[in-house]
Amino acid sequence: MSPIRSSLLDTVPWLQHGFGTRHNGAWTPPDQTALLHQVHGATIVRVTGPGHHGDGDALIAATPGLWLEIRTADCVPVLIADTRQKLVAAVHAGWRGTAARITEATVREMVGSYGSRPEELVAAVGPCITVCCFEVGEDVASHFPAHTRRTTERPHVDLAAANVDQLTQGGIPLAHVENLGRCTVCEPDVFHSFRRDRAIGRMISAIAIEPA
Repeated sequence: MSPIRSSLLDTVPWLQHGFGTRHNGAWTPPDQTALLHQVHGATIVRVTGPGHHGDGDALIAATPGLWLEIRTADCVPVLIADTRQKLVAAVHAGWRGTAARITEATVREMVGSYGSRPEELVAAVGPCITVCCFEVGEDVASHFPAHTRRTTERPHVDLAAANVDQLTQGGIPLAHVENLGRCTVCEPDVFHSFRRDRAIGRMISAIAIEPA
């Protein structure tokens, strides 16, 4: 099985990307990949070359051929591209990072530091634990009043929708955002899920500018 692709990101001719499954393993080239020690926070790291770049949960780069990699197993992977000036970002948004608005902050960093225009950005929200399975306590739900459902005894939070909202609140048109809507918990044959398995398997999601 190949990494899952976004039909929206596929419309960008110079863009390479994928949302990995449990069957893909490490599918990005190690000597061309930038990654982080993910800490479930809101730190954004701008990079120009491969390797480990310390603690953080979002990467931004404008270097052709450089893959930006994040690893998830229920958290939300978000891939963003600037269609005008060839700039890409990868975001790891757990509930803590989502509460800290890391996805919106990444959009604003692309705008503020690189001159991106929000209307020229496109983004995809990949497979994650969806609202059907993300049962939480009141402490977590309190961070997401607009994205909490209370149709069962305990609240359920829609992290994917929260990150879609952050993309649009950063200025990206809703038509430029794709939510793949795949639940990591509900598809055990396809995805790792920490909530379901309590195991350490992770999926790799990544994005790159195609080399010239």
